[in-house]
Amino acid sequence: MDDHTRDPTVEPPAGNPTGWDPSAGRWEHATLRRATDCGVRLFNDSAYHESHDCFEAEWYNYGAGTAESKFCHGMVQVAAGAYKHVDFENDDGMRSLFETALQYLRGVPSDYYGVDVLAVRAALTNALEEPAAIDDWRIRLDDERPTARAVEYEYADSLEE
Repeated sequence: MDDHTRDPTVEPPAGNPTGWDPSAGRWEHATLRRATDCGVRLFNDSAYHESHDCFEAEWYNYGAGTAESKFCHGMVQVAAGAYKHVDFENDDGMRSLFETALQYLRGVPSDYYGVDVLAVRAALTNALEEPAAIDDWRIRLDDERPTARAVEYEYADSLEE
């Protein structure tokens, strides 16, 4: 475990997803879980730019080709693609970003840090054919579809400092 990704204040999951070490009672990379929790909640609140920033800031903690890097990079593309579709009505841009996201998310465990990665890949694939498929789509985290609270917006704002 890398010291720079530790954070004892990050809560445990509801279940036992990839990334959680039940024997140690902690996340392998707690800062990745914090970024994931905030990024998913913001995405589900249609705050795609802020969601993108959460995953992008964490992405830089990991080396190229690692599961952590691929996951973060893929989720950056997911948020950017949704932003293109919703805010700019640019479905060609969305498709390009989603195709790249699918490449990054290939091989990432299906329950990575609590995210239902299989459902993310399915939603992206469906949106390639029918962009409106993501209009009301929300990402599952720990078997819920949580939305952002003030703390997630504060976290995203802190990344800009």
